[in-house]
Amino acid sequence: MSTSSSQSAALTATGRPAPGGWVALAASQHIRLVAVWLALIVLPFVLPNNYLLSLANLAFINLILIAGLNLLMGYGGQISLSQAGFFGLGAYTSGVLNVELDVTPWLGLPAAALVAGGAAALVGIPALRLKGHYLAMATLGWNAILIVFFVQFIDLTGGPNGLLGVEPFSIFGYALDREPRVFPLVWATSFLVMLVILNFLRSRSGRALRAVATNELGADAVGIDSFRIKLVAFSLSAALAGIAGSLYVHVNMYASPETFSIATSILLIVMVAIGGAGTFWGPVLGTAIYVLLPQFLAGFEDAELLIFGAGMIVVLVAFPGGLASLPTAVARWVGRRA
Repeated sequence: MSTSSSQSAALTATGRPAPGGWVALAASQHIRLVAVWLALIVLPFVLPNNYLLSLANLAFINLILIAGLNLLMGYGGQISLSQAGFFGLGAYTSGVLNVELDVTPWLGLPAAALVAGGAAALVGIPALRLKGHYLAMATLGWNAILIVFFVQFIDLTGGPNGLLGVEPFSIFGYALDREPRVFPLVWATSFLVMLVILNFLRSRSGRALRAVATNELGADAVGIDSFRIKLVAFSLSAALAGIAGSLYVHVNMYASPETFSIATSILLIVMVAIGGAGTFWGPVLGTAIYVLLPQFLAGFEDAELLIFGAGMIVVLVAFPGGLASLPTAVARWVGRRA
């Protein structure tokens, strides 16, 4: 059954969910999620070399990062220019704990999520009272502060030279230090993150978040604490970025400040928009563009950035809803032609 037909079956003639309709819609999304990730598990066996497998591993990590930002930006309507900063905060938290205190990466992973999520909560209390470009500027400043921290605290972070000596994940002494070995970890973690996001969106908090994004005054009028739900979304998005950062630093066994720059935060927002902001599968498409397109443009040297930017403009002009809206746009075109 297609997406549109399954949704139609779950709705009454008035457009409201039929009895059990939300359950049916949620179940269909869960089934698709499981099916897609089961299909992706064969990648180590079909990709011809470890380089392509490394891109797949990187894609799963970036998916966590972009999906978290989509939760805040696409569903919550809040623009954050600090996602790369939280990504770096998670990476340095987990990496420094491992290098300086010999903490296992398995403990560094939840620690990274807690530190990034906690920092977002502290920053969000004043910042989320702002709206629009004022919020964007506030989060931009936070990302800049983190970059200064990563560069200046040389004894702790390694400064411009980066954090060295980070250990990989290991299971019973079996180091996950090669691409085929680390694949199951990033594959499973990204699946769990997507499952958490899906369940959150189907929860009361998820529905409240979308209500706030649609009409904040209206949401307040019906008893929704709009500030609290925005703070929850902001903290959850940052915590997911922290998880991605922990995976990144232990998979690469290295972290460098330029990876977490403001330019990266801007590019992540663009990828959310290109994939389809406010859609569940949009981050998957945005991640694919984010990871694969630079590989195809590497041969253009100085023109790479120009072509990359022009391509993004074309996509956003042709499909304002992102690539996730492409099937709907094609279906409407076919319907008009028919």
